[in-house]
Amino acid sequence: MKLESETTALPSSLPGERPVLYRAKRRFRWGRAEWIQAISLLLLLLVMMMLIVLPLLALFRQAFVNMDGSFAGLTFFRTYLESPALLQSMRNTVFVSFMTTIIAVPLAFLLAYALARTNIRGKSLYKAAALLPLFAPTMMHGIGLVYLFGHQGIISTGFFGWLPFEMRIPLYGKIGIIISEVIYTFPQAFLILSAALSISDYRLYEAAETLGAGKLRKLVTVTLPSIKYGLISAVIVCATLSFTDFGAPKVVGGQYNVLATDMFKQVIGQQNMALGAVVSIMLSIPAVVAFIIDRVITRKQQAYITSRSTPYMVKPSRIRDAWAHGYASFVALAMLLLLGAVVIASLIKVWPYNLTFTLSKYNFTDAAAGGLAPFWNSVKMALWTALAGTCLTFMSAYLIEHMRVLRAVRQASYFLSIIPLALPGLAIGLAYIFFFNDPANPLHPIYGTMVILVLANVAHFYSVPFMTATTSLKMMDREFSSVSASMNVSWLRFFTRITVPLSLPAILEMAVYFFVNAMVTVSAVIFLYGADLKLASVAIVSMDDAGDTAKAAAMSVLIVGANLLVRLAYEGLSAVIRKKTSAWRTR
Repeated sequence: MKLESETTALPSSLPGERPVLYRAKRRFRWGRAEWIQAISLLLLLLVMMMLIVLPLLALFRQAFVNMDGSFAGLTFFRTYLESPALLQSMRNTVFVSFMTTIIAVPLAFLLAYALARTNIRGKSLYKAAALLPLFAPTMMHGIGLVYLFGHQGIISTGFFGWLPFEMRIPLYGKIGIIISEVIYTFPQAFLILSAALSISDYRLYEAAETLGAGKLRKLVTVTLPSIKYGLISAVIVCATLSFTDFGAPKVVGGQYNVLATDMFKQVIGQQNMALGAVVSIMLSIPAVVAFIIDRVITRKQQAYITSRSTPYMVKPSRIRDAWAHGYASFVALAMLLLLGAVVIASLIKVWPYNLTFTLSKYNFTDAAAGGLAPFWNSVKMALWTALAGTCLTFMSAYLIEHMRVLRAVRQASYFLSIIPLALPGLAIGLAYIFFFNDPANPLHPIYGTMVILVLANVAHFYSVPFMTATTSLKMMDREFSSVSASMNVSWLRFFTRITVPLSLPAILEMAVYFFVNAMVTVSAVIFLYGADLKLASVAIVSMDDAGDTAKAAAMSVLIVGANLLVRLAYEGLSAVIRKKTSAWRTR
């Protein structure tokens, strides 16, 4: 960008007086680099419009038009509000979301506190066990509960009579849904609260001890206020995820309907697209409101750590560490027991009557899955999602953060990049039906192909990797770009030679996030897969509906195994990168 200056003389009012010069005018002229950046930003905005805005407009429009295309007004909303069954589903969804939140957040806080504020050993193992549900589809949580607490469950039968006691719970209904949602949201809240507790100023605790405050008072007056924003975020995340989840209610919901299952029934069962759109909008409103609240609260957050802060010092305490060990072990055992029940069920011939070992459950040729093709379809879709999503997300974050042209376009692109965080997967899937299944749409040929599945997943999981990339780019020293500019290095060369290598750990983390979530999701793709493109998560739903729960468990195990392998590969590659980076810095 070239800067041209012009100096203009003011006319003198006195003869013979020298003209007075005023401040120079500055006129910027775009060069080739600025035009390339502007075109890139406009293309980015166009892609975001196609992925998010246009499908959502198609979804919104569908709720206000009749089958013949005529304007219906609020007819379908009135139908929804006058339906006792649908209103009851709304109340059920709110109840499940509320109960999940008030259970999951305290449990996650206790584990985060036990790992952050004690001297126990094996913290990495406890953390790994707590995060296991992230690698499994939510349907697997329900399947695991069936094998633990169902009519012929391991715990409900006292380990088949080997123990003198039995533990039975009314699994099918709200109890089962709440337990499944607690398992589903627990790792999310744990990660948020762990990050919040890792930042502390020990001077505040020393001051509290000087004033004679006890442990409980320090917890209430120092610890909780210091992590209040993390607590609020954890509450909002748990409430939103449990409000919009489809997998767990589908497996253990029984006759207890929620909005997600009602939407599925309206679209798949009754082909009532308009009412499905209405339910989708109703499902999205609380999520959007929660998202806005979280953004407003986050903006008000002030820096808790200053340059004078001192890190938290954990003092020795056997009683505290023993309690922390006990609770962390309980959580790890619960997570491993749930996963272990699913693994065992997939390896047993006939549960619980013939407990001999067999691998026949992994033969899906005679199952509702239709063979092993759905699993490989999911792997292929997850790989393409990771590749396309990571490239698009990181490039868009770079353009928004480092470009200095078209400020309004950059702000609009940023706003569109964080919108998917507040959208349920079912709403995105239904919006893609209305938009891409329109014959008048030039993109109609991709409907029912792998392309639309990848696009739906990229749109669904876009926001978190985008914020990861943005954070990584903001941490880079501005001196790099200043030096490159002084050396007349092009921005594209700077991007490929400096930005990408320095951001490689974040890029790999983003790719793993896309892959894992694409493997486990069902809500965003349940409406979009073609007849020859059935996915593993959808196959689990089909097999469970057909009563073939053991093979649904086997397919769940395959998904978990694939995700864990990818995660282990990421950890190994990250270790190599850290080693090379450390060696380079010591030179």
